[in-house]
Amino acid sequence: MENLPLSDFWDAILSRNPRLIREAFVGLDESSKTAVMAHLEKMATESGWHPEQVKSAKAALVVIHGMNVKTRRS
Repeated sequence: MENLPLSDFWDAILSRNPRLIREAFVGLDESSKTAVMAHLEKMATESGWHPEQVKSAKAALVVIHGMNVKTRRS
């Protein structure tokens, strides 16, 4: 999923599909990963987001945190 258009990237991250989330996230550099995680945290915790966006952000965070745990154990 390298070089995805921005809208396709966010569609994948917010898809609630673990495979699409992992594929989109893994191709990012560390700075971009940090920025995406910060944005997802805001979406998941701050008011003003549509309830479906909140659910999608929380789902993405679960998948991404799971990836980080597996990476640290390897």
